[in-house]
Amino acid sequence: MKRILVTGGAGFIGSHLCKKLLEQNNQVICLDNFFTGRKSNIEELYNNQNFELIRHDIIEPILLEVDQIYNLACPASPVHYQHNPIKTIKTNVIGMLNMLGLAKRVKARILQASTSEVYGDPEIHPQVETYNGNVNPIGIRSCYDEGKRVAETLCFDYHRQENVDIRVIRIFNTYGANMLENDGRVVSNFIVQALRDNDITIYGNGSQTRSFCYVDDLVEGMMLMMENNNFIGPVNLGRPEEYTMIYLAEKIKHLTNSNSKIIFKELPQDDPTRRKPDIYLAQSKLNWNPNTPLEDGLIKTIEYFRGQI
Repeated sequence: MKRILVTGGAGFIGSHLCKKLLEQNNQVICLDNFFTGRKSNIEELYNNQNFELIRHDIIEPILLEVDQIYNLACPASPVHYQHNPIKTIKTNVIGMLNMLGLAKRVKARILQASTSEVYGDPEIHPQVETYNGNVNPIGIRSCYDEGKRVAETLCFDYHRQENVDIRVIRIFNTYGANMLENDGRVVSNFIVQALRDNDITIYGNGSQTRSFCYVDDLVEGMMLMMENNNFIGPVNLGRPEEYTMIYLAEKIKHLTNSNSKIIFKELPQDDPTRRKPDIYLAQSKLNWNPNTPLEDGLIKTIEYFRGQI
């Protein structure tokens, strides 16, 4: 039995991770400041004797005895990370320093949940881990993009200088239950708009693409990476199938039997035009493949949001 800290554990991905870690008979400490995390995401875990919840912001140091740390603490959608950009970059930099300091002190392995946003608006396609990215350092998204890039820098510096046992993953678009309906992410936006028969809003002309990974597949990849003893990353985790925003909107409209109209608005600043992971490293190093087809995952996610709204 391992004692595992999950920062951001009440969030969308963190809540699924906590549940899976408990199913494997681990002790789990869920740490969250509840900026975007919700107690409802983890309330089913409260009665598990191996689960502990701490309300805490990783910008402040904390002393815990743990074997592993999954660092997921940071709002991940533009709506939320742009709400308080200074707090976002503090979480990515000061919070990362605090978690690496904890890992060093107790000799824990730490996995950093980085992001495909480190590639910015990519000039190569699909994106491979050796690509250094095309990021605007002073744009409205830079608090998150550059914050995550600095967090990766800190991980590798602590590894090289202090021998901290790190793992770094780069998460591409992920969807599933426990997403916030107002988080501004395209899957949740489209589903909520469709279920309410509101206009489905596409930003830009709809030709921009994303790749969508179902949350259960992502969590499996995260855990495989944490348990791998020979590879520290970074590694892309995402489903390498590319869909246009128009296709996604039409698919969700069909699956929800919605009467919504599809409308178009201006594309936000620095919004990437294409996003697709090269997952050769994840396949070869972790033996990981995301297996949930888009339609199957969307049906499950739609049912979740029906229950919410």
